[in-house]
Amino acid sequence: MFNPDIHHRQSIRLRGFDYSADGAYFVTLCTQGRECLLGEITNGEMVLNAAGRMVREWWQKLPERFPHVLLDAYAIMPNHFHGIIVIVGAAPCGRPPLAPFESVYEIADTEQPNSKPGRPHGVAPTLGRVVGWFKTMTTNAYIQGVNQSNWPPFPGRLWQRDYFERIIRDEKEMSAVSEYIVFNPMRWADDKENPDYASTPMS
Repeated sequence: MFNPDIHHRQSIRLRGFDYSADGAYFVTLCTQGRECLLGEITNGEMVLNAAGRMVREWWQKLPERFPHVLLDAYAIMPNHFHGIIVIVGAAPCGRPPLAPFESVYEIADTEQPNSKPGRPHGVAPTLGRVVGWFKTMTTNAYIQGVNQSNWPPFPGRLWQRDYFERIIRDEKEMSAVSEYIVFNPMRWADDKENPDYASTPMS
């Protein structure tokens, strides 16, 4: 049974960082329960199913919804998604110095399965709002696929409540992250998100 005093969720987003400031972000979303709902890896390549193609379509629509958002490399995996989101057009403010490759989590509670796309925002959005909208739209579309095309149902929610993000601070890091994303399908056998992954016991 859920006990709010024991099982509370705590946001550990980077304190003082303006999430609408110009910047590039490496974002990872995982399906609930790591269910492989988006396709499969064949010979080192990701073969998208209908649900995976749907996720790709909504990813590509992000700049239509948010004019201040640009997209870079992305990879749809069987049970998770990697992508680079660039937010432009807002003056950086409240940005503290960061340690190299510092990673943070942000909890996005903006999922509303019955919401509508609406009109684009006129100001730079926060990263949380962009990711929340993406999760909402893909969830809506997946539910439609379940009802109309017999897609396998997801357990409770399509995406995990939390998502992983890392701030990309320079070209070197952008290159490294982009390479990681592009080659992610080839490393599926060694990916801890792979249900068939078996860790090697340490000697």
